[in-house]
Amino acid sequence: MGVVVVGSYVQDQAWMCERFPDTGETVRATGFNTGPGGKGFNQAIAAHRLGAPTLFIGALGDDALAANARSFAESEGVACRWQTATGTATASSSIVVDAQGDNRIVVNLAANEALSPDFLRGNADAFTGRRVMLTQLETGLDAVRTALAMAADHGLRRMLNPAPVPAAFDCTLLGDCDLVTPNETEFALLLGQCAGSMIAGAEVAALDDATLDSQCRALGVPTVVVTLGAHGCFVSHAQDAPLLAGDVRRFYRIAPEQVTAIDTTGAGDAFSGALAAALSTAPQAPFHALVTLANRAAALSTETIGTAPAMPSAAAIAKRFR
Repeated sequence: MGVVVVGSYVQDQAWMCERFPDTGETVRATGFNTGPGGKGFNQAIAAHRLGAPTLFIGALGDDALAANARSFAESEGVACRWQTATGTATASSSIVVDAQGDNRIVVNLAANEALSPDFLRGNADAFTGRRVMLTQLETGLDAVRTALAMAADHGLRRMLNPAPVPAAFDCTLLGDCDLVTPNETEFALLLGQCAGSMIAGAEVAALDDATLDSQCRALGVPTVVVTLGAHGCFVSHAQDAPLLAGDVRRFYRIAPEQVTAIDTTGAGDAFSGALAAALSTAPQAPFHALVTLANRAAALSTETIGTAPAMPSAAAIAKRFR
């Protein structure tokens, strides 16, 4: 049993600075870091380091950055099925991180947008014997749709981290998910596009629990977990959601962990990957316990610069939070 992650690889290039530059301003960087990333790949590394047998499916260009991706995956011992998009670059990003650990990101998805439904169907055996399929929105929506359909065919729990939400999101995809994990901004965008509810992302954490639950229920997904950054996370189950069994309440908050954040980039990926791993390795455990673990993984990831290399191990989480 384990996790199959279908998604993106991105070579991250990150600059650390005291503050974000104003328009037209040049700010001196205090540091630079480059390394493997991408929402899908980060989540696969997070799941792997939490002890779940994990297989990643993604696309690379035919270039030096692709060699970096393969080398890092091999060093981690993560099984990967790579589609090579000839004539297309491997995806890369530009990340600026300020002294508070907040970030601004620009990404060229490049080869990720070439991930083919046919390539996924040709790797149907990767879904066999797994418990959870996790995907995101850094590939073409046809690939996401195919991954969700294949997961259903194989009886896997279908998990979507809806990031980033495209301008023309296909809201019918939510009906194919068992669990979604948006952050505040993504949650607000989904509500606007799929439920006609206009809420600013910055206002989500301040909503009272009953109101936040009602907004979650408007998405029509059995279980919604909204990650709230420094405010922890919020869980909302439908009355008949399978993950409600054994849980403490139908909806509730989990408080943030106390950490010294220096780079929040990838924290949401640590959360989603850790939650997928926990659902795979401890499917009978109360859901709130699994979300607590994911919340701790996300928090601990912010104490390390980078994305995929910053995903914490099970031992590191246990040591840090006992």
